[in-house]
Amino acid sequence: MAFHERLGRVGVWSLGLRADDPTREAELGEAAAELEELGYGTLWIGGSPSVDQAVPLLASTERVTVGTSILSIWDHAAADVAARHAEVNAAYGGRFLLGLGVSHDEIAQKNDHPLANRPYSALKEYLTALDTAPPPVPQDQRALAALGPKMLELSRDRALGALPYLVTPEHVAQARATLGPDAVLAPEFKVVLDPDTERARAIARTYLSFYLRLANYAKNLLRLGFAEDDLADGGSDRLLDTVFAIGTPEAARARADEFRAAGADHLAVQVVTGKEREQPVRLPRAEWRTLAEALPLTN
Repeated sequence: MAFHERLGRVGVWSLGLRADDPTREAELGEAAAELEELGYGTLWIGGSPSVDQAVPLLASTERVTVGTSILSIWDHAAADVAARHAEVNAAYGGRFLLGLGVSHDEIAQKNDHPLANRPYSALKEYLTALDTAPPPVPQDQRALAALGPKMLELSRDRALGALPYLVTPEHVAQARATLGPDAVLAPEFKVVLDPDTERARAIARTYLSFYLRLANYAKNLLRLGFAEDDLADGGSDRLLDTVFAIGTPEAARARADEFRAAGADHLAVQVVTGKEREQPVRLPRAEWRTLAEALPLTN
């Protein structure tokens, strides 16, 4: 089965799927097994995970794809990533997808990499290293975090496709035009399940405030026609209502349909509850079950 088919229509994106704490591996494995049973096609490990953090999820499942979203090229040597990629896929039936990217300018510029100020060139160089590693990482077993046109073109030409984060249906349509019909487009898709609109927006605004301070996301939203005022104080109602599916499961289904109509092949669903930064991390398993019923997980 081709990798783009293995992704399925809908996956789960979660910071909570990172296996940072060995004492949580059993909990994560149990959650992964349930997500597979519910019918989700891919489990996306949010943040800046390593290849090894996919192992507990792969070991607890039989069919689901597990992907990094995204592994930062500044934190992991390409040769090491290629070697571990090959080992993990050999052990778990080729179910691991390497999602990688350049993270954020604010992070890249803190390291001493010679291309820290040239992220596009750095990613091209990294992909070449993956191509020439023994063994290489095949193009159809890697996908790229991409927002702007150049990164989207790189996703089309040198990877399976693109994993854009914090986007709108309009961006999805623009990305599809750049990627063409064949490359995979798997945007992250934020959901707040709360019928109280003002309370849901407050949760969304608190969560979004961190990302609006990062230049790449702010620039992308401005390119999409939002104003500086829309990005202030955690985001305007207009911005929140565009980048989040807010409200009922039916509202999430309607917004998911908009993303698909715009050209998304797969949706990496992130449930936002307002408790993402708490320790230990709470997995929104009840919300995942609700969305499994509300969203069509298969064609």
